[in-house]
Formats: sequence, structure tokens, C-alpha cells
Amino acid sequence: MIPRHKREGLKPKKGVYLLPNTLTLCGMFFGFYAILSAINGNFLNAAWAIIIANIFDGLDGWIARLTNTSTRFGIELDSLSDLVAFGVAPSVMIYKWSLVPFGRVGWAAAFLFVACGALRLARFNIQTGSPGSKAFKGMPIPAAATILASIVIFYYEFWKGLPEKNVFFPIITILLSLLMVSTLRYHGLKEIDFRERKPFWVLIVFVLALFVLFVHPPTAIFVFAMAYLLWGIIENIILMVKRRKLKQIEQKETDKRQEI
Repeated sequence: MIPRHKREGLKPKKGVYLLPNTLTLCGMFFGFYAILSAINGNFLNAAWAIIIANIFDGLDGWIARLTNTSTRFGIELDSLSDLVAFGVAPSVMIYKWSLVPFGRVGWAAAFLFVACGALRLARFNIQTGSPGSKAFKGMPIPAAATILASIVIFYYEFWKGLPEKNVFFPIITILLSLLMVSTLRYHGLKEIDFRERKPFWVLIVFVLALFVLFVHPPTAIFVFAMAYLLWGIIENIILMVKRRKLKQIEQKETDKRQEI
């Protein structure tokens, strides 16, 4: 859709769209709140704040596309909000919660998460608007932050206090960091066109997911987050195997042509 000022040859009005940018700032606020909560030792509050920030992050983009109010200013503000809510906040949370006992390795892993998140956002911004697949290149930073938050939420559903020193925490932090800057394909909600007709079973799956989420939110969020992580890795391994087989077939056909 061509904006009105371009159709009518008018100069664009200065200003910003209030609704999507307000939602973006709400997401930034919950990210900031998560940082303060983690510093004060309220790790469960920090994790839930990151989850809520994720909801606002999805809403602002959806509202901007729905109302055709997407602007360059909004895109830049969204990136800054994402870096706070899904880069700095989860790294501070996971460091204070489980990485302190690892010393330099712990804070290095936490910084790696922030740095890779920033690189992921910068790469996404320069690729915005380019033709190609709607799938994400590399794990989205909100998904990586949600996985760390889901681990904290799940832990406090069954245990209390700080977790014991466990290499799982630096490993998962480093793994998520590398996945964000990788070229692996990950899916997002923007691939779903809600205006198109879908098979009936899709609605059933959606209802079941809501049922599980309402029955036991901490476990459901953890399971969904881990499933997203594992499915992305499995899917990309399958794609790599298919590409390798296709190359082998093409190479055999090339060799046959050369022999002829």
C-alpha cells in the first residue's frame, strides 16, 4: 500500500506513530524491570518480565503491520528495546542466577550473549525488506531470551534458592549466543498468514497448546521453548543432509556428462 502523502504528492508529516512505539517502550520497560529484579535477586520476577516484554514485542510489530504504521524510527526503536529486554536483561539474569560461580567464564558467557544478540539485531535490520524466505536467519533474540527465562521459571516451580554450580548453564548460554549469529533457519509467527484458510487440525493444535499453557504455565513455557530450540537444530540438520545429497546427485550427473 502506497502512503497517502506519496499518492497525493504531499510532504510527509513529521512525527511518530503513538500506538506501536508505545508498545515498544512497554517492552523496554519490562526489560529494564527485569534487569533491576535480577540485580536485587528476584530472578523469578526478572524471568516473567522478559516473557511479558516478549508479548509486547510481538504486539508492536503486529500492530504496525496491521495499521500500516511501520517506520524507520519504529524499527530502530524496536531494535534498541530488544537489546535491552532480550539482550542485557537475560544476560544479567542468567549471570547473577547461575554463572557467578564460574568466574571469568561466567561473565564472558553472559557478555557473549549480549554481543551476539546485538550482532543478530544489526544483521536483521540490514536484511529487513530484502526478498527471500520469511524464515529468520539465526535464532531470533526474543526466542533466545525466552529460553533462558523459561529455564529460570521452570526451576523455581520445583526448587528454591540458587541452583548449584552446573556446566549446563554456561553451555546453554553459549549455545544460544552462537545460534543467534548462525545462518541456521528458524521460524517465526510472521510466516503465518492468518488471512489464509488453514487445515482444521491447526486449530486443534492451537487449542491444545492454550490448554496446556493455562493448566501449568511454567512447565508449558519451558517445554515450548525447549521444543523450539531442538526442532530448529533438528530441522537444519535435515536440511543440511538433503543439500549434501542433492550436491552428490548433481556431481554424479556432471561426471556422467563429462564421460559422454
